[in-house]
Amino acid sequence: MVRRAVDPPARPHGGVTVREALRDPRRLRVEVLAGLVVAVALIPEAIAFSIIAGVDPRVGLFASFTMAVSIAFLGGRPAMISAATGAVALVIAPLVRSHGLDHLVVAVVLGGVLQVVLGLLGVARLMRFLPRSVMVGFVNALAILIFTSQLQYLVDVPWVVYPMVAVGIAVIVLLPRLTSAVPSPLVAIAALTGFVVAAGIAVPDVGDEGALPDTLPTLFLPDVPWTLETLQVVAPYALAIAVVGLLESLMTAKLVDDVTDSGSSKTREAWGQGGANIVTGLFGGMGGCAMIGQTMINVKVSGARTRISTFLAGVFVLLLVVVLGDVVAIIPMAALVAVMVMVAVGTFDWHSVRPATLRRMPRSETLVMVATVAVTVATHNLAYGVGVGVLVAMTLFARRVAHLAEVDRLPSDDDGVARYAVRGQLFFASSNDLVHQFDYAGDPARVVVDLSGAQVWDASTVATMDAVESRYAARGTHVTFEGLDAQSAARHRRLAGHLGGGH
Repeated sequence: MVRRAVDPPARPHGGVTVREALRDPRRLRVEVLAGLVVAVALIPEAIAFSIIAGVDPRVGLFASFTMAVSIAFLGGRPAMISAATGAVALVIAPLVRSHGLDHLVVAVVLGGVLQVVLGLLGVARLMRFLPRSVMVGFVNALAILIFTSQLQYLVDVPWVVYPMVAVGIAVIVLLPRLTSAVPSPLVAIAALTGFVVAAGIAVPDVGDEGALPDTLPTLFLPDVPWTLETLQVVAPYALAIAVVGLLESLMTAKLVDDVTDSGSSKTREAWGQGGANIVTGLFGGMGGCAMIGQTMINVKVSGARTRISTFLAGVFVLLLVVVLGDVVAIIPMAALVAVMVMVAVGTFDWHSVRPATLRRMPRSETLVMVATVAVTVATHNLAYGVGVGVLVAMTLFARRVAHLAEVDRLPSDDDGVARYAVRGQLFFASSNDLVHQFDYAGDPARVVVDLSGAQVWDASTVATMDAVESRYAARGTHVTFEGLDAQSAARHRRLAGHLGGGH
């Protein structure tokens, strides 16, 4: 009986439901404060990603609001944060430069539709084929990217910024040892903002990153010709948005599963991301996906576990920039740098780079991790990094198992019969050299090949068996293959002699 793969079982909330959180004042306080901390950290990120994409800052800010609020209802991973992201910004920047905002909105909506379709088709289940070493590389690369993205705020700035960052880091590290009543990142942000205001010090702040909107988002109908030519222009970008967004979201969801020791519905997360992008596009947003940095702030630093924090993060973004824009604008970037540096430190898998771990780990696993990290950091594109990591892992795996098939000549009571035994899993890699393992010239008129210790997995192996049979037939020798299991025998009967010259 073949069992169908399904998503993890019910109650994927790390032990806390929305209803329970609403009835528990302590848990509700954690969720609310976590949402506030995430919102404060989201604002400069959204503005920066808007600049990367080449759009007005409000396009990124409105996208962060609509993505977070939508995914809070649609997503499959509670407490995960989705908003405007750098990965999507890099993908859409060329489209914005060449065709403008209206074509971007069409691409975002179409990308969302593709994500819904892919989600309903079960593409999320492909996550099981990602090796652990690729996941570790993904996490480490993201930590490095989060850290390096903050370096721009530490170059050519007043000297006082450096001690401010150090103080912010100290507060985030030390305050939880005294109390966990208030998230330490929020305390660090409030304290450093108060210090800057009280001392009258001029340092880079959130307001320097771009103008904050002063109105609510409204429905946006793109002004584009609804023709096949428009579809040809936006379709490649829509596909890139869909693939990159799903990849980053599903891998972030897997990471949160590990952090919270709970399960989540990856299928629902996949189509939920699509739904959130459709909503975002209809409101003129730049699209987005899950955000590893803000998600780690929400889950690991602030302790959030439910959809409440995700929903409030979006709501707070809108309230802060529209209602309290003047207050948000004076938050020093040094405070946010301190928060993001600690997020990077907490995200990086330090165990994976310890000398003892590296000595114990197979070199192939380490190579896969390094390849994933190197490509992701070099390209700032998670899809490239993970794709290369999976390709390296597959290549090394195929190379390793290619040598697992063995051919042994067995003793025979009949001098007129030669017997061979083949053991192992036979597929295109392992069966490639099988044809060279027999003594065609020296064997008698009859050869028996025992495959009871092997399995035939593909047409390449059947073609190799045909080649063996053809080489013996050229010398007048008859070959019999015996011992095949039911599936292997069925595959051999269906394909043998029909693959073209034994190749």
